[in-house]
Amino acid sequence: MLTRVVITGANSAVGQALLRRLAQHPALVLVAAVRSERAMKDLPSLPPDQRARIDYDDAASLRAAFTGTDAVVHLAGTLIEKPGSTYEIANVQTTRAVVAAAKASGVRKLVLVSAIGADAKSGNRYFRTKGQAEDAVRESGLAYTILRAPLLLGPGTEGTAAVERHLRKPTVTLPGGGANWQQPLYVDDLARAALVAASLSVAKDATLDLVGPEAIRECDIITRTAAASGRAVTIKSLPVGLLRLILQVQGLFKKGGFTAEVLDVITADTKMNPSLATQVLGFPLTGIDTMIGRESEPAQRG
Repeated sequence: MLTRVVITGANSAVGQALLRRLAQHPALVLVAAVRSERAMKDLPSLPPDQRARIDYDDAASLRAAFTGTDAVVHLAGTLIEKPGSTYEIANVQTTRAVVAAAKASGVRKLVLVSAIGADAKSGNRYFRTKGQAEDAVRESGLAYTILRAPLLLGPGTEGTAAVERHLRKPTVTLPGGGANWQQPLYVDDLARAALVAASLSVAKDATLDLVGPEAIRECDIITRTAAASGRAVTIKSLPVGLLRLILQVQGLFKKGGFTAEVLDVITADTKMNPSLATQVLGFPLTGIDTMIGRESEPAQRG
């Protein structure tokens, strides 16, 4: 029996990684749900019944996409606010809309991809809205799995794009010299975890911190990636406190973009034990050196 899984935000890096896994899961029917015609054009070739145009403000479009669906993997959200897309809209309202439509459509399982540090009581708006989205899922009455992800590396990710931008110059300036700890996760591992969690019996009503297998300082990600490609870089430091003050002043005159709240998110330390999540999900995680080796590879379609 085929399992039908709808992916909201399917044009994202995680969504594209999910679609790349199609060939490895013949028992799955993955439906790519996106908001715009442009996003539809960016999707890989899929049958018409595996593509859906949705609008989070249009409950009928969500219900139509979710009808006959076993599970929904919800990926929509943002770290960088843009005009018309605040944290409250992108992180919370989309999740509440998906929850309501999933309940109305008889969806059996909801998988939410969240963020390490999500907390509805956080003083940081990004972490707070991610926590509020999690609460909406937990209070929905649906079976669920919440996967909290750290910095993602791999094809199409902002993490890899940032590393590649840094390596265009011989000197890289990082907040605090990149001394903060990251625990990067390979994007295909997150996709694999989301598909595993789409099963009703796996990690039911659980929240998993799905971090990569190795904690590494931000600066070392840059230097190790450079070394893997035969380059050398010099790391310089920009004091985090000074940068935060500059961004706070800028925030008095403009909203969105790279803000003090974004700075606090990307410089937060992540040092966690991944063993619980990997035991529950049942597969090993990709190591950092392998991630670095794959970073520049083009995305392969399944």
